[in-house]
Amino acid sequence: MSAVVETGTWRSWRFALVGTPNSGKTALFNALTGSRQKVANYPGVTVERKAGTLQTAAGHRIDLVDLPGTYSLRGRSPDEEITRDVVLGKLAAEAPDVLLCVADATNLRVALRLVIELKRTGRPLLLVLNMIDIARRRGIDIDLDRLSSELGVPVVTSTAVRRGGTEQLTRRIDEIVAAVPDQRESTWQPPSTSDLRAAQREADRVIKAAVGEPVRPDTLTGRADAVLLHPVAGLLILLCLLFVMFQAVFAWAQPFMDLIEAGFDALGALAAAHLPEGLLQSFVQNGVIAGVGSVIVFLPQILILFLFILLLEDLGYMARAAFLMDRIMGGAGLHGRAFIPLLSSFACAIPGIMATRVIDNRRDRLTTILVAPLMTCSARIPVYTLIISAFIPNRQVFGFVGLQGLVMFALYAVGIFSALGVSFVANHFFWRESATPPFMLELPDYKLPRLRSVAIGLTARAMMFLKRAGTTIFSMMVLIWFLASFPRPPAGATDPAIDYSLAAIIGKWLEPVLAPVGFNWQINVALIPGMAAREVAVASLGTVYAIEGGKEAAEQIGQALAGRWSLGTALALLAWYVFAPQCASTLTVIRRETGGWRFMFITFAYMLALAYLAAFITYRVAVALGAG
Repeated sequence: MSAVVETGTWRSWRFALVGTPNSGKTALFNALTGSRQKVANYPGVTVERKAGTLQTAAGHRIDLVDLPGTYSLRGRSPDEEITRDVVLGKLAAEAPDVLLCVADATNLRVALRLVIELKRTGRPLLLVLNMIDIARRRGIDIDLDRLSSELGVPVVTSTAVRRGGTEQLTRRIDEIVAAVPDQRESTWQPPSTSDLRAAQREADRVIKAAVGEPVRPDTLTGRADAVLLHPVAGLLILLCLLFVMFQAVFAWAQPFMDLIEAGFDALGALAAAHLPEGLLQSFVQNGVIAGVGSVIVFLPQILILFLFILLLEDLGYMARAAFLMDRIMGGAGLHGRAFIPLLSSFACAIPGIMATRVIDNRRDRLTTILVAPLMTCSARIPVYTLIISAFIPNRQVFGFVGLQGLVMFALYAVGIFSALGVSFVANHFFWRESATPPFMLELPDYKLPRLRSVAIGLTARAMMFLKRAGTTIFSMMVLIWFLASFPRPPAGATDPAIDYSLAAIIGKWLEPVLAPVGFNWQINVALIPGMAAREVAVASLGTVYAIEGGKEAAEQIGQALAGRWSLGTALALLAWYVFAPQCASTLTVIRRETGGWRFMFITFAYMLALAYLAAFITYRVAVALGAG
């Protein structure tokens, strides 16, 4: 059934990008749609739906959807199931008119097998040879006419990362639309192992007929991999990259953070100057500006972290890092394919958990989901940075390493090793009946990151963070301000007004439980709305101390903490946040991805127990050493 929609004298066409992982499909999608794209979820599942629009030279409007990467339509994981269902038209609203199969021109073997399978679906098909510039530079000679003849489908080339590299593709799209291609009856059936082998033999025959191997093979990738994949040197390089990334989070972001902080300080002063003293001024200055501003100030650090991850992904290094970590992760019972979801969890556990859909084995997928929240996500950065800046001196170690960045690196390392430890326990005591299958992954070629794609990725993540600040964090700040402002102190009261508030009552009610780990009632209050999102704790502390200490505390929250907390309390809170399950959205995604409440409750319980134990031990050791 065609999905073409009449709009006056024009038709709106739906094209779907299909391809194997690392084929440059998403880069091509970004090049075609630019900023005219949006991300949502398919109905009823957590698989992301990335869609955009393309306006061709002939004026045709194309609705383009970027389907999850797949090697076959068998549907062995949730991502692959969505790709299969869309291609076969099982999701009627998403059924495409034309399939654009994107293939890496330097590595056609697996891609052509997918083309042969896609032909059986009966949908009009266009093969797009992406990264054709790299193939030509390496001396790979592709006879496009012969390739098209052997496959029985039209073939076009593209270079997604070059200006004008998609012009030939958009011209061919106009030709397809003008011809109004008909859809044939689908003959696709779930392929057996023998079917896949037969398709691979046919793909190899086509390659032999239409593709000429280079006279002088490119050895640059091989020489680079000889170093980057070395079991010792490769791991050292990976650790150095991670170390530089965490140092940059502090060093590079500081000027931008100072600028944002100055802006919110000016807003606070403006509110104080133009609003009458009382509840309205307190709400605007202490609830909104001090609360939300204390979180937004960390946006530069979060974007720097995302920048490193996006650059390494585009460069082609992520797959190498997965191979390097496979031996270490395998010893803990984690599949090597879990590395990329876990690394994605450094930015946010939610996409990291959703990325586990690439893992076929259910046991390995569940293990990865259970430990993904232990990765130090970007929401922890505001908490870590606030406490580190307030309690760890800004000085150099060994003459060139910042102590604050070193502490941040140590916190990330603790999260990683705790994830490995939990995985080891889960696999050796609960899931002992099956062994982890061997790790197989196709290594993409190295290529220079495309600045436009990186910019689009950073912009999308910045908007997500700001939307979170404007919704979840703002609503929590209103709640905290209300709890910290009411009821009003009785007449003749001499203690700070906040001591009579609901916030103080709740915080002091929790003191018997959390006092053994060194937490005061202000921290107890901050932990409650922090369940909605970890960074809300910082905003909550900003609001509470602003109401308690006035304007200076609102502007200098770090100094306020340093004057009220002991070093032991600060270190205990850091230890708590390494493990604490303080993100309701993450727990919700775990429930959806695992299909029930069981693993959500298991994750919450074990992380809460680890958080309390770690904070207790940290605080007691600090007290014993005189830092309590």
